[in-house]
Amino acid sequence: MKAKLIAVGERAPRWVAEGFAEYQKRLSHWLPLDLVEVEPGLRGKGRDPARAMQDEGARVLAALPKVPHVVALDGRGRTWSSEQLAQRLEHWRGQGRDLAFLIGGPEGHAPEVLARADESWSLGPLTLPHMLVRLVAAEQLYRAAALLANHPYHRA
Repeated sequence: MKAKLIAVGERAPRWVAEGFAEYQKRLSHWLPLDLVEVEPGLRGKGRDPARAMQDEGARVLAALPKVPHVVALDGRGRTWSSEQLAQRLEHWRGQGRDLAFLIGGPEGHAPEVLARADESWSLGPLTLPHMLVRLVAAEQLYRAAALLANHPYHRA
């Protein structure tokens, strides 16, 4: 099983890119995780944010691998503890499908993206910068995989 993190936005700050790369490396033998950045929609004076979100959504959907299990990161999704995320990861492994985790733009996901998602995951009630969500999601996936492998990383 492989996973893709498909995120709206390009050129993460160096500290985000380095942190993501660290967890990507740590995950490599448990859950290979690739980052796919999609171009954000055009925003600014006189531009329609709904149109930007729709354009982003089309690019996110186009970046999906073949027949993945899709998890949209969304503030209205389900929250999981680290142990619950490990259980979800074990369930997803049992399905035998690749995974796609989706991070939307400033306004969130287009309705078409949420409709395509098999489930939604919320990182909690805090509003996080979208670039930081990449890093937090990668770390939590690593923690879940470490839990399943009985690795001492997770000490609750």
